[in-house]
Amino acid sequence: MKWTIIVFIMLSLVGSMMWMMPSPRQKFQAKLRLEARKLGYQVQLVRLKAPRAEGETEEETSTVTAYRLMRTNMDRKESDALIPWQAHRVQAIACDGLPQGWSWAWGEGELSEKQLTLLADVIKALPEDVVALESSPVQVSAFWKEEGEIETLEQIKAQLDQILTARF
Repeated sequence: MKWTIIVFIMLSLVGSMMWMMPSPRQKFQAKLRLEARKLGYQVQLVRLKAPRAEGETEEETSTVTAYRLMRTNMDRKESDALIPWQAHRVQAIACDGLPQGWSWAWGEGELSEKQLTLLADVIKALPEDVVALESSPVQVSAFWKEEGEIETLEQIKAQLDQILTARF
C-alpha cells in the first residue's frame, strides 16, 4: 500500500511537470514571434471583430495575432491626413475595390483607384491564413493565424512594406 501511494505521488508530480511544459505549437509560436521581432514587427494578441458576413446575423469575434510594422516614414502632417482602414477575409456587403472574399470593416470608399489596385495586389500575395489587414496613422498590421513557416513572416513583411512605402 505504501508503494502504491509513493508511485501515485511520483506520477502526479511528473504529470504536473509535463502539463506545464509548452506544446510543440507553443514552442513554434515563440520561435516565430522572436523572429518577427528581429524583422521589426510588434506582435500582439488582439480581439478582432470581423464585419458581418453575408447571411449572418452577428459579427465574428476572434482572438488572433497582430503583426504590426510602425510607420516611421511619415511626418506629422501626412500622418494626420492618413485615413485609417481595415479589410477582412470575409464575404460581406462592403467590398467595393477589394478582391473576392474580402470586405471592409471601415474605410470603404476612402482609397484612390491606385491605392485600391496596390491593396488588391498585396492581398493576393498574402498567405491564406492572414485574416485581416489594417492601416492607421501609427502602424500597418496583418492579422495572422500563424499557420505558416518562418519564411511566411518575410512574405507578409514584403507586402506590408508596400503599403508603408505607398503611405496609405
